[in-house]
Amino acid sequence: MPTPTPHLPHRRQLLIAVLGAPLWGDGAHAFGQERTTPAHPDLRKRPLQFPRDLGSHPETAIEWWYVTGELQAKGRTYGFQLTFFRSRVPNTQNMHSAFAARQLIFAHAAVTDVAGQRLIHDQRIARSSGKATVDLASASETDTDVRLHNWSLARREGQYQAQIDGADFAFSLALTETQPLLLQGDAGWSRKGPQPAQASFYYSLPHLSVSGELTLAGQKQAVTGRAWLDHEWSQSLLDARAVGWDWIGMNLSDGSALTAFRLRDKDGGMVWAGGSWRDKDANQVVVFAPQDLAFRTLRTWRSPASGATYPVLLGIDIRYPSASGTSMAGPERSLVVRAVIDNQELDSRSTTGAIYWEGLSELLDANQQVIGRGYLELTGYASALRL
Repeated sequence: MPTPTPHLPHRRQLLIAVLGAPLWGDGAHAFGQERTTPAHPDLRKRPLQFPRDLGSHPETAIEWWYVTGELQAKGRTYGFQLTFFRSRVPNTQNMHSAFAARQLIFAHAAVTDVAGQRLIHDQRIARSSGKATVDLASASETDTDVRLHNWSLARREGQYQAQIDGADFAFSLALTETQPLLLQGDAGWSRKGPQPAQASFYYSLPHLSVSGELTLAGQKQAVTGRAWLDHEWSQSLLDARAVGWDWIGMNLSDGSALTAFRLRDKDGGMVWAGGSWRDKDANQVVVFAPQDLAFRTLRTWRSPASGATYPVLLGIDIRYPSASGTSMAGPERSLVVRAVIDNQELDSRSTTGAIYWEGLSELLDANQQVIGRGYLELTGYASALRL
């Protein structure tokens, strides 16, 4: 398993001392869930405005920018992941000190070395007070520009720059848009449960063209590839019955894009599901309702580190409610998501408090032909996740 960043336990103890309670851990207190659980105002549906909504929304409880993709270098294949999380700390909002941790910013980065059959992972955490002169982390409210020490994801003139210098790896990547924004759900309003308040604002950028450099074991190499970006923010996502989710973001070979997710209860039953498919020209979008999706576990892998068991071969049956004219060939389709390597588990207990599986995967059709690649995320299998 990847080794947590040195000194993170000390930062955790410091934050506990400042805030009066740990902001992560197992079960209900993971990932920024307050122990006092003050009620957040409901999120209200509204039209998204760009570039403003590419930036941070510090008035909301939780937010993340999430980039995943596949890289090629001299005949070798790599997966990469970079996620910045922002969590609002309610108990410090009225503090006057420039050192008050009004927001916590976490970052996870990982590289999957397919040939080496290994995952390399690193993580960071810092507080943000809104005072640039003292902050170790920041997230712009006007456009995508989130930073934590020397890690960053920033947008400049339509191109994203991802910079990571981890303990055992580094990458510097330029991600260029080839397709317009994909507004998930109802024009960017994405339901995540049976209650109206269980929703998020959510958009994606599929089929980003990637170029740059990847450094492993001190060796720098040029890489090219294809990536996917998600940006999501919310006050409260999970229904009380939900313990975690399965999610895919897939860049298909024909230029189309597929998103599918389900939220699971403790018995593995579906609490909610959703997603979308968009054609390569971004002219047609099909939005999935819970009844349009069915997930089937086809093969599992048990982590020797955490003991958690994950579905690393996952069947997804999709009914396209209005898809008679789509290139997905019919109103129903059975697809398979297959992890390129089994062990892509991340231990982030030193920052967000969770152990989860997230890795490079292939999308196969009913004839077992690879029709796309992207990322699969599996949470709540090691312990219940709470947002």
